[in-house]
Amino acid sequence: MKRLAIGILAHVDSGKTTLSEGMLYRSGEIRRLGRVDHGDTFLDTHALERQRGITIFSKQAMLRLPELEITLLDTPGHVDFSAEMERTLQVLDYAILVISGTDGVQSHTETLWKLLKRYSIPTFLFINKMDLSGTDRHALLTELKERLSSAIVDFSAGEKDDAFYEQAALCEESLLEEFLENGTVENASICRAIIRRKLFPCWFGSARKLEGVDEFLAGLEQYTEAPRYPESFGAQVFKIAVDEQGARLTYLKVTGGVLKVRTQLSYRNQAGETVSEKISQIRIYSGHKFQTVDCAEAGSICAVTGLSQTQCGTGIGVAGGAMQPVLEPVLTYRLIPPAEVDAVMALEKLRILEEEDPQLQIIWNSRLGEIHVQLMGAVQLEILSRLIAERFGMEVQFGKGSIAYKETIAAPVEGVGHYEPLRHYAEVHLRMEPLPRGSGLQFCTDCREEILDKNWQRLVLTHLQEKTHLGVLAGAPITDMRITVVSGKAHLKHTEGGDFRQATYRGVRQGLRMAESVLLEPWFSFRLEVPSEQVGRAMSDLQRMDAVFTSPELQGDMSVLTGRAPVSAMQDYAGEVTAYTQGRGRLSCMPDGYDRCHCTEEVLAEIGYDPDHDTENPADSVFCSHGAGFLVKWDEVPLHMHLPYQKDIQEESEEDFAVPVSRGYSGYGGSLAEDKELMAIFERTYGKIRRDERSALHTQREVAAEVQKAVPQKLGKEYLLVDGYNIIFAWDALKKLAEENLEAARHRLIEILENYQGIRRCELIVVFDAYRVKGNPGSSEQAGNIHVVYTKEAETADTYIERVTHELSRDYRVRVATSDRLEQIIILGNGAYRMSASEFYEEIRQTDREIQEFIQNEALRAKQIGAGGIRYAGISENQKHDA
Repeated sequence: MKRLAIGILAHVDSGKTTLSEGMLYRSGEIRRLGRVDHGDTFLDTHALERQRGITIFSKQAMLRLPELEITLLDTPGHVDFSAEMERTLQVLDYAILVISGTDGVQSHTETLWKLLKRYSIPTFLFINKMDLSGTDRHALLTELKERLSSAIVDFSAGEKDDAFYEQAALCEESLLEEFLENGTVENASICRAIIRRKLFPCWFGSARKLEGVDEFLAGLEQYTEAPRYPESFGAQVFKIAVDEQGARLTYLKVTGGVLKVRTQLSYRNQAGETVSEKISQIRIYSGHKFQTVDCAEAGSICAVTGLSQTQCGTGIGVAGGAMQPVLEPVLTYRLIPPAEVDAVMALEKLRILEEEDPQLQIIWNSRLGEIHVQLMGAVQLEILSRLIAERFGMEVQFGKGSIAYKETIAAPVEGVGHYEPLRHYAEVHLRMEPLPRGSGLQFCTDCREEILDKNWQRLVLTHLQEKTHLGVLAGAPITDMRITVVSGKAHLKHTEGGDFRQATYRGVRQGLRMAESVLLEPWFSFRLEVPSEQVGRAMSDLQRMDAVFTSPELQGDMSVLTGRAPVSAMQDYAGEVTAYTQGRGRLSCMPDGYDRCHCTEEVLAEIGYDPDHDTENPADSVFCSHGAGFLVKWDEVPLHMHLPYQKDIQEESEEDFAVPVSRGYSGYGGSLAEDKELMAIFERTYGKIRRDERSALHTQREVAAEVQKAVPQKLGKEYLLVDGYNIIFAWDALKKLAEENLEAARHRLIEILENYQGIRRCELIVVFDAYRVKGNPGSSEQAGNIHVVYTKEAETADTYIERVTHELSRDYRVRVATSDRLEQIIILGNGAYRMSASEFYEEIRQTDREIQEFIQNEALRAKQIGAGGIRYAGISENQKHDA
């Protein structure tokens, strides 16, 4: 016997539950037909469902045919409970899509069709309510082919004739070849085409009157095939619930092997930790009743007890995790508990409901001390309040609803988090990259184990996944990003697990503060039908909503507009359409994910979020100095971090970053172009760009352009400023001499600089610190052709050089030789060129070689000329002087 899991889906009020009732009745599973309006259907077992006349919770029933055993999964039809429906799709072998014959394809019908396509579920269609007046079978079939798929074929006719096989053959090339060769198409070929979603069988009937139900059941038995499952055990969790006694139930589908009672199962919980627990009971539900079994074979849908940390989407054994859901809540409400109930205690109870329905997102706003709930709509809000009262005895109220926003970033960035209070240590570097809309968050690692041990990397990934990270624009959750661990550092003695938690959280936040953030809002894809004479009004309304839509399409006396629009602008528009078209117009809206907010500034002004005052989500890092930790602001972290930036944040050619330099000096190698990191720090800290304060960093290409503007290429006189003591202690020979006699090292450096200046012919100023000499007024002296400056009290060489470069760089080309990193940044901002101590040392060596070469050439020339003395033909006046 074939064993299949088949789900039944529909737009609300299409007769889905009535069809389920008819299928159970005609297969002999129930003895009498229940009715939704009487509140006695087999599957709507909850009191709220019977009162409202809608399905709220997905349930299952066992249905047995001569050659087929079906686990029928009834799903909610109302759009507010679509998340419950979508979770069920992940365990289906086939789906039944019910469409009302009086309403045709409706907005939620198209949403369901897209979801069935996304999850690759073979689908059967049942067109219901064909007994009512006004239904047109031919018109409905035409609409189905136009709105859903041209591969929908009517199977409800009695005998299969040539016309039927011809319609089926047109759905796929292999079927057409078979039909042309044999004049017919085998059932097995049709089954395979259905499985590949190349053909969609369709039946017409009336579930309430049981018309077409028997033929539909026969079609399910004839045109389905059982999947092949692996021998290794696997299971997919799709629902969490509690029974009447409070026992936790994990609903799952066995996707391989056999599940037995007392089996020890290992799986990963929400925190990413491996959990091993034993199955204590296996239940097969049918309606509200169940029977316990000792084992469940592959393909079975069952509920088990004994698993305490499973969640919707958990994969066990060989089964992989669930796909990221498409449908998400778009509205946020403030939940107000009763005065006598503490908000924190209420939050703990609400977490139980969140576990059962992950799309019911419970958010604790610690800054305001409030509970916020994200929902799909007003009907779900009403049901939730009733459910909370029933389960926990709390009569809660809700504030005014608002749109649930999200945030992402516009360009790649590297976030750094450092946590180093006394006897703690962790540093994490995270590359954050934007992904296409709807991708969600992805976490991975691209870090060598010799840099950061694999165990620490796994811990960082765990901390990335365990928390809902908030953005810096509106404090909304982030999405559509790939966050990669690219570097990190631990201490052999002082690092603990909690240190990397703090570093990871701060690294994400710091990256967001550095990046250009983008506010996202939910959007609808819509289909608007209005009388042609009112299409102008409709287009004007859509433009006012910032909608994106196509040109009107004429269909008889109606015009059809399709496109996308923000939910905030269109959520109440259906009532307006009905009013100004006197009921002739129809608006169909489907959730279409998140996209850039159409009114960012207004939204942010209304929300008033300040990331600097969000103490729960700090972007600053903690460093240690002199035995105590101190806080470093997020924008100053790059100046203190212990590891360098990774160079592959954004793959661009070196030419994109090249900053032209004057070729008047042959030894200067253009280090600005090579140091992208320094350019980024300069642009972020000292750039002259006026931009949104929330966007703290431009792209690397923009940085290069701004650096080029900030460092103009000047001709004429060149100044070289040398940080004396910095160079002395950077050069090994001078450093060794300074350890014995600092005065001798200073004089030796001056001699070297005199020789250098004689060849390079620049204005050279060497600056020595004297700021610690009490009462020192500062002094300067001439040593050969160079200027020697001793700074005054309380003025460092750095300060003097910064001031002088600022003044000189307006009119002259200025270079500074120093290895002080912070000073290099400031020099760059002042419009001067920077040169490290090692680069300057290479220039000195090159100068020495040129002097030696010149002396050797002149000695050779003098020897050739003889007693006539040295002749200076072809030598400049400066070279004569040097010689």
